[in-house]
Amino acid sequence: MNKGIAQLAQIAQKPSRVVLGLMSGTSLDGLDLALCHIAGSGVHTALEVKHFRTIPYENDLKNEIKQVLSQTTVSLEQLTLLHAWLGRVYAAWVLESLTLWQVDTADVDCIASHGQTVYHAPAHQHQRSGFPHATLQLTDGDHIAQLTGIITLSDFRQKHVAAGGEGAPLVVYGDTLLFQAEAQDRVLLNIGGIANFTYLPARNSQKQVVATDCGPGNCLMDEAVQRFFPALRYDEDGQIAQQGTVIEQLLQEMLKHPFLALPIPKTTGREVFHWDWVFKIIRRLQLDTLTPEDLIATLTAFTATTIAQALRAFEPSVMYVSGGGAMNPALMAHLRQQLPQWQVESSQGLGINPEAKEAALFALLANETLAGAGIAVGNLPPLHLGKISLPG
Repeated sequence: MNKGIAQLAQIAQKPSRVVLGLMSGTSLDGLDLALCHIAGSGVHTALEVKHFRTIPYENDLKNEIKQVLSQTTVSLEQLTLLHAWLGRVYAAWVLESLTLWQVDTADVDCIASHGQTVYHAPAHQHQRSGFPHATLQLTDGDHIAQLTGIITLSDFRQKHVAAGGEGAPLVVYGDTLLFQAEAQDRVLLNIGGIANFTYLPARNSQKQVVATDCGPGNCLMDEAVQRFFPALRYDEDGQIAQQGTVIEQLLQEMLKHPFLALPIPKTTGREVFHWDWVFKIIRRLQLDTLTPEDLIATLTAFTATTIAQALRAFEPSVMYVSGGGAMNPALMAHLRQQLPQWQVESSQGLGINPEAKEAALFALLANETLAGAGIAVGNLPPLHLGKISLPG
């Protein structure tokens, strides 16, 4: 038997596994690495984050990715080279992190690498007859496996698309296994580059689990900060937004975006919500005196409003927030103001670091692929997500 196949079988039969989850979102902040101890599978899964760190993307790396990120016309050479190069970059960061944490590579059962999303194209967006939903994540899992010597699962979104889904949001699978309560309805909101949430009715309820994107998360705010305050990567603690005033005319015009009127569930990306779209509205409204602070305040209010609008389709309940946006007091204040009947808390209340949650949940998806029966959510069949790359 192939040595790698035999190793997979051995890992699958273990009562628990050590999985390193890697996650980089559309905000291009950096790579999140969550080393997780995962026992069991399915609804009997128990996950504990043992180590976590974020390695920021330096400007040179960001600029390489931006050449293909959400662009309709790109260099095929650049796209091809990035796929391999990012795999090697991630592999080096994996080895660096394991050394920092004093963890031997032999003690890690597998790596779960989400990859870097560069284009997301659900059918409602591309509107090309005969073509399915599609999404593309770069970072070659074979390079990670070969350079680290650790079995690597990657490219998680393709199976979801193949089964008829839009490829996002995938956190619903982990949310359902780990956080669905017996007698309490919950919403798990993640504010990354794009904002998405999972509505989790109580297990004894007849209501359905719903997972959807609701619009931009940090992407527009971060873009504005980086353009007007080049020394900053994002609006730390919402300080810039708090110095500005929300420009109601601009806010209302942005809220007319047709994506926001689509029924849920739905998905989106930076292909839809990007700087050029914002700039065209500013120019059309002739807001020549708009200050950077006012713009960032307005974008912060826009993000919160799009989230609140989507959530009003559900009865108020407790909401647990994760992602970088959970650390922005200005954004969270807007959200609480617009949803006064909701109980808004950090995902830390569920025992998981809000910054580590997405990376940890991709580790859980890898665990389920190796040891579980597959996860069924909504109308899709039980799925095992991720392609497996063996070292050697």
